[in-house]
Amino acid sequence: MNVGIIGGTDGLGKTLVYYFRDEFEVYITGTNHKKGRKVAEELEVNYIESNAGLANISDMLIVSVPIQHTSNVIREVAPFMKSGSVMIDVTSIKEEPARTMAEVLPESVEYIPTHPVFGPRTTRLDNQVIVLTADKKGNWYEKVYNYLAGKNMRIIETTAEKHDFMMSIVQVLTHFSFISTASAIEKLSVDLSETEDYESPIYNLMIDLIARIVSQNPYLTYNIQSMNRNGPHIRNTFAEAVDELRNVINNHDEERFVEIAIKATRHMGDITNALGRSDKAIEALSQEYSLLNESIGDEVGLIHIYSGRTHVGILEGIENKTAILRAGNKVKKLRIANIRVMLPEELHQWKVENLAKTTRSLSCVFSKNVNVETIQKTVMKLDNIIDIKLIDAYTGPQIADDSISLTFEIIALDKDAIENVIGLFTGFGGIIR
Repeated sequence: MNVGIIGGTDGLGKTLVYYFRDEFEVYITGTNHKKGRKVAEELEVNYIESNAGLANISDMLIVSVPIQHTSNVIREVAPFMKSGSVMIDVTSIKEEPARTMAEVLPESVEYIPTHPVFGPRTTRLDNQVIVLTADKKGNWYEKVYNYLAGKNMRIIETTAEKHDFMMSIVQVLTHFSFISTASAIEKLSVDLSETEDYESPIYNLMIDLIARIVSQNPYLTYNIQSMNRNGPHIRNTFAEAVDELRNVINNHDEERFVEIAIKATRHMGDITNALGRSDKAIEALSQEYSLLNESIGDEVGLIHIYSGRTHVGILEGIENKTAILRAGNKVKKLRIANIRVMLPEELHQWKVENLAKTTRSLSCVFSKNVNVETIQKTVMKLDNIIDIKLIDAYTGPQIADDSISLTFEIIALDKDAIENVIGLFTGFGGIIR
């Protein structure tokens, strides 16, 4: 199946390429053809300079362009869509794209207005939310639904109107309030680094969430605000709530403040679950720092959660929320917020797959009643041992009657690991030959 992505060189469109390229023949377009060809080469997909040409060959055409251009692109490519194909858009606003597709697409082309409720930094689809707002369901709908369900995504089926209202809460209100808070911090000329000595875990988490929102593409954030028809009502209501709370506090009206706070708390719903989820987030952050602190001076593996790259070396220390890792003569500084510490078994497997190996045969004289399986299991528990096999058992003239010479082939990641095996053998009472 040919999957075409208009806008596949940046943002969410580019992220979608990673998900589709192993299963389908993927084609992308972009506004900058030089960049587009480079991205296509890097991602090992196809690049086409014409949106219309892409529409003409695509079984599924995905429109992933800025919100303000989505309807124009839909109109541009609609006449060139293949009969029996499907068009999907992935913008945060659904009413206008849905209306445009209904107006301009021929009856032979299905359309599914869609909103993946996650950003370009998302590394996996499992448990991510995706909203489908089709006003009619054709042959493609079930295929798309089953594909998404197979990826363990949380699928919401609703109308474009309901979607846009819900997103006015999920996106418009939260983005507006977070950016307002960030703007207030800027106007107060607060140096956030100076607050670190005073920060609580919940403050730290809140600042990270605010920073995540304000660091997004400001043009996208603006269009989410300006193009959702529910936006004015949402922002006005927020401003009214801020004004009311400010006036209550300025007027020293404790009773009214408590009334507002209790009423707001009750409306938040399941507070117990909210506390549990936030406790987990805080605990996860604390555990990562604790694990890193305990690992200083030891070998660790750190996975960059966005690039997927693995860094292995000796953790020399933690400085300004940065892990300092030494691998040979090279020192790497990695932001702790962007890494995950590998489990011991993960690190071992990475070494097995990526590092050079040392193979050596060891012959050792043991008592005849020695248990070979016990020796092998114990050796495998040593660090940096990959495998151990018994390749010979000898009871010739040079060996005492109550003894046996066993020869093992040992595969390890370094010579030190082999020396540890020798020490283990002698600890079992063996004599190296």
